[in-house]
Amino acid sequence: MTIKRTSHAVYDTRYHLVWAPKYRKWILQGDLREFVKTIFQEIALANDFEIEAMEIAEDHVHIFLGFPPRYSISQVVQRFKGQSARKIFQVFPDVKKELWGGEFWEDGYFVRTVGDKVTKDLIKKYIEYHKHKEKTPQQLELF
Repeated sequence: MTIKRTSHAVYDTRYHLVWAPKYRKWILQGDLREFVKTIFQEIALANDFEIEAMEIAEDHVHIFLGFPPRYSISQVVQRFKGQSARKIFQVFPDVKKELWGGEFWEDGYFVRTVGDKVTKDLIKKYIEYHKHKEKTPQQLELF
């Protein structure tokens, strides 16, 4: 992923997201697994998300992606989980028998921000530089 631009922002964001089917059931197999991959790619395309890597395991999913700052992390996860669940239940109605609560995905998720060349130590150093040493308006290069 490279630096992206919108009309009001320049950004380079990357996140590692993980979540599981309800009850951590081992149901993401075969045709359902391939369908989930396809649905996630369609959701990403429709919402301007950029998936860099994705793995659909039998009992959880990993997605490494970037998205515009107009979205919060919870909005991104909600779009993936909500839209995919509706389509899964339409195409694979028998899945409802295994997930007796009527929901496909667990409520929670894991998220971690991921840096490239810009690490937390570099950001702290950059802020300290501006706090103590910078007296004239000038842009500091991070790398």
